[in-house]
Amino acid sequence: MSLIRWQTIKELPQSVIRYISGAVTRIFGLNDDDYPATGVQPFEGDPPDERHP
Repeated sequence: MSLIRWQTIKELPQSVIRYISGAVTRIFGLNDDDYPATGVQPFEGDPPDERHP
């Protein structure tokens, strides 16, 4: 019983570090977006003549 508990306590910090490093890698890693490049979008419409209060 003591050996199993010691292994669990020993593996807990490793799993926490693995979890946090995975999140950091996903946040700061390369983009995996597959969106098309849209460029500049034209303005369609006229500005209002009057300002609303």
